[in-house]
Amino acid sequence: MLVKSAVLKEIFEKNKAVIRFLVLFIGCYLVLAGLYKVYLFYGSSEVYYPDYITHLVSQQTEAVIEAFGYQSHIEPHPNDASMKLYVEGDYLARVVEGCNAISVLVLFVSFIIAFHTNFRDTLLYMLAGCILIYALNVVRVALLAIGIYEYPESQEFLHDTVFPLVIYGILFVLWIIWVRMATAEKKNVDE
Repeated sequence: MLVKSAVLKEIFEKNKAVIRFLVLFIGCYLVLAGLYKVYLFYGSSEVYYPDYITHLVSQQTEAVIEAFGYQSHIEPHPNDASMKLYVEGDYLARVVEGCNAISVLVLFVSFIIAFHTNFRDTLLYMLAGCILIYALNVVRVALLAIGIYEYPESQEFLHDTVFPLVIYGILFVLWIIWVRMATAEKKNVDE
């Protein structure tokens, strides 16, 4: 029993940084995801249907589609918690809670906090990254709708493969950039 305890202690000592990262990441993720679930439960609104953030993403998506030269409009879906998105008068998509990128932002922020450096740099990178992810997500949803309008036969491929790859690819690239920046900063502090 004493040998097992010593072995476990040695494993924890060797992997302290990894364990710390995992605890912080999982802890942040659970807290932020929990807060988001509470928001979804209490955040439904008749004015900003189905919830404020999803409604805002729908409005901004409509504006981006129109900036690309297409007519667009949104309206509340009568049968489920979503906004109906129209391009050139055709009902093409539902903008649902999963389209608002909050779950992606929760992953992003959890990772950045778990791999934090000094407070200022961590906070600035989180804010800049969240703004970038949010903005690119709105463009992504708009381009998806335009893509479905122009290439309806590719709807499943665009929705299920290309556009998730885009948003999670952006997330991954931002994580890699942060790890490189944070690692370089930690090396400078250690020297």
